[in-house]
Amino acid sequence: MDNLETIFDDQTLSALFPAGRANDFFEALFGDAGEGAYDIRLSFAGYDTGANSLRFFLNLHERPGCCLVCNLTYGLPEVFSRHPVINIKGLVADIEKKLDGKASCSDWKLGTTVQQEKSLHSIPLHIQLV
Repeated sequence: MDNLETIFDDQTLSALFPAGRANDFFEALFGDAGEGAYDIRLSFAGYDTGANSLRFFLNLHERPGCCLVCNLTYGLPEVFSRHPVINIKGLVADIEKKLDGKASCSDWKLGTTVQQEKSLHSIPLHIQLV
């Protein structure tokens, strides 16, 4: 587990959660990708040795000319956890493949939305390993 930053570099994170997925999500939700207020990017936040878990963030970056407000993002963990376009279950399976047999993902959960700054909100993704 010493080389996780190397495994989950920016290129891998972009492949795991492609930039176009946000547009696909808004297309499914509103019928128009242009209605979306944010782009979604996956980031790696580290390995918790005590809990034997991986931490990621789904970062919601405000789109130009849009407003990323708290009431828009606080209900998203519930929506993201079951929306087929966001596909957290599939994302976790793809993350497990990147571990190349060194660990398995036994469970996952999305945490509460955190406002990092006015134009950036983050949804924590915790993945339990075995």
